[in-house]
Amino acid sequence: QVQLVESGGGSVQSGGSLRLSCAASGYGSSRYCMGWFRQAPGKEREGVASIDAWSRKEYADSVKGRFTIFQDNATSTLYLQMNSLKPEDTAMYYCAAELTRSYCIGPWSLAPDVYKTWGQGTQVIVSS
Repeated sequence: QVQLVESGGGSVQSGGSLRLSCAASGYGSSRYCMGWFRQAPGKEREGVASIDAWSRKEYADSVKGRFTIFQDNATSTLYLQMNSLKPEDTAMYYCAAELTRSYCIGPWSLAPDVYKTWGQGTQVIVSS
C-alpha cells in the first residue's frame, strides 16, 4: 500500500524559507506524477507544483521563482523548497501521487482531481 508522509512545516516570518519533505513508500522503484498542493482555511485546495517521472516540473503562477519541487529517487522523497515566503502562503500543504501516470506536464498537472493518493499534510504559517 502506497503511503505519503509529509514533514517540514512550521512557522516562519515573511521572507523566510522552509523545505517540505514527502516520504513515499510502497511502490518500489517506479516513478509517477507527484505534486504539492495547499489549502488555506475557507479556500479550495490548489496545486502548487508538480513533477513527473522525467523530472519535468510545473508551477502555479503564485509561486514561480520562489518555490522549487524536486525529488530524490534514491530515497523516494519528494521535496518542496519554499523561499521568499509570504503571509498568503499560509496553508496546510499536502503531497500527492498519481500511480497511473508517469507523464504529467502542463497546467492540468496542478489539478487536485488528477491525484488519488494523498498524505496527511503539514502546516505552514507565515507571519508578516
